[in-house]
Amino acid sequence: MSTITYRPIGIIHTPFSEAHGAPIQPTGAADAEGRVELDACYAQALQDIEGFSHLILLYHFHRSGPWKPLVVPFLDTAVHGVFATRAPARPNAIGLSVVQLLRREEAVLWVRGIDVIDGTPLLDIKPYVPAFDCPGPARSGWLEGKGAHAATARADTRFAPQRQP
Repeated sequence: MSTITYRPIGIIHTPFSEAHGAPIQPTGAADAEGRVELDACYAQALQDIEGFSHLILLYHFHRSGPWKPLVVPFLDTAVHGVFATRAPARPNAIGLSVVQLLRREEAVLWVRGIDVIDGTPLLDIKPYVPAFDCPGPARSGWLEGKGAHAATARADTRFAPQRQP
């Protein structure tokens, strides 16, 4: 396979300076507000975004550790394949969060429900569209019945880069 390179289009600013203690999903960050600052050259690309209540942010997990095929994710004590989790230590460290759009000011979006670390590089933005993004009845696999705990769960150090002695 060939290499794919992405260039960040902006930076996400949040109240969370480190992963440890941060919410692990947007439901755990319901009141957390932040701003998404796009490079000025992308301001025009935000035209009409104000009509959407929620946005999908795609970003780079810039502070996660090396990927592992098997992980013990938050909300569980069993080992699962990384692709069956939302663990940040992935082969391509791409994260996704659905956030509420509060307002736009030029190339800055003010959002609520943000669960990422301050300074996270933004890769893309897509509007959340319930008719497209909520397919109806769905299964939650090993997470069945555990979703309510995401509102109070906080990150620990299990996916942080390991320091070399």
